[in-house]
Amino acid sequence: MDSHGQYERQVVWAVVDTGIGPLLLAATREGLVNVVFHATDAVRDKAVKGLASRLGGDPVEAPDSPLLAEAIRQLEEYFAGARRDFELPLDWSLISGFNRQVLRELAAGVPYGAVVGYGDLAGRVGQPSAAQAVGAAMGSNPLPVVVPCHRVVESDGGIGGFGGGLETKRKLLALEGVLPEPLF
Repeated sequence: MDSHGQYERQVVWAVVDTGIGPLLLAATREGLVNVVFHATDAVRDKAVKGLASRLGGDPVEAPDSPLLAEAIRQLEEYFAGARRDFELPLDWSLISGFNRQVLRELAAGVPYGAVVGYGDLAGRVGQPSAAQAVGAAMGSNPLPVVVPCHRVVESDGGIGGFGGGLETKRKLLALEGVLPEPLF
């Protein structure tokens, strides 16, 4: 317990090299809690501080942790083209309300190699006029790649935005066969 009588969560993290650059993965006993793009030293430090602030405790770098091992293995398989679905326990504690509802629907209902429009996803959660709110939910996704916000696109065929950058979104969609591989 901490000094306020609250139980702190154990948070472990590691940085993993992938086909889209380094990702920071963080996990609790409940499951994978955070995936952070472009995990340079500065991004990593900011993410770890944010996890400490939001979840309590002092996150520990532990690339060999059993809490992270399966997530690392499945992400490696995904980027090698050998995995289409993630089968990981997820800790949803960094997101709540409408955003959590939208992200859970996205994770369950938009498979590898498919895309969905912002408005269509809003309709799936019973809020057909909430396309902009769905965009905000995608921007607040604490578990990108695993909860595939890269699969959400504009209804007019545009790629839409992406917290990891449009080049990263294009690479993920190309990996899944939705877009052609970039020429350069």
